[in-house]
Amino acid sequence: MDAIDITYNDETNFLADTSRDWRKWIMDLLLMAKKEIGKDNNLEMSINFVDEDKSHQINRDYRDKDRPTDVISFAIEDGEEGVDLSSFIEDPDFTEDIGDLFMCISVIKRHAEEYGTGFDREFGYTLVHGFLHLNGYDHIEPAEAKEMFGIQGKVLEEYGLPLYPDQLDEGRGK
Repeated sequence: MDAIDITYNDETNFLADTSRDWRKWIMDLLLMAKKEIGKDNNLEMSINFVDEDKSHQINRDYRDKDRPTDVISFAIEDGEEGVDLSSFIEDPDFTEDIGDLFMCISVIKRHAEEYGTGFDREFGYTLVHGFLHLNGYDHIEPAEAKEMFGIQGKVLEEYGLPLYPDQLDEGRGK
């Protein structure tokens, strides 16, 4: 199965915007990211579109950050060192649940304006960033950041949403 099984919870009616088929756009971008990180097995995840109050609450309660944010990821295997899925991955019926993303469109829009990136690029950046976190990537250490942002930059470039050169291993840059 090439597709990723995505369950949507849209508390903000973002997906009702008919200017684009957002579900297809999201799937296409995530499939590129999945391919780039070498995931061949079936995946499932949820994407929750929430308002700033909910984003703020989740960020405060789970990350001790007292502000809304663009994306929060809850990986199923987060913090579980040594989980070995290799015996399951070969099974064509096995689907790996990678976790949940909580995305706040109003914060993404604000970031797009602040950083001068445009909504599409900022949304793509945020989506791929969260997806990589769900798959075990992080950017705490410089080497981790270089790897994660390198993958993110490559995926966004291939999708037509390039990063600035200084974002490829630094994150947001600017």
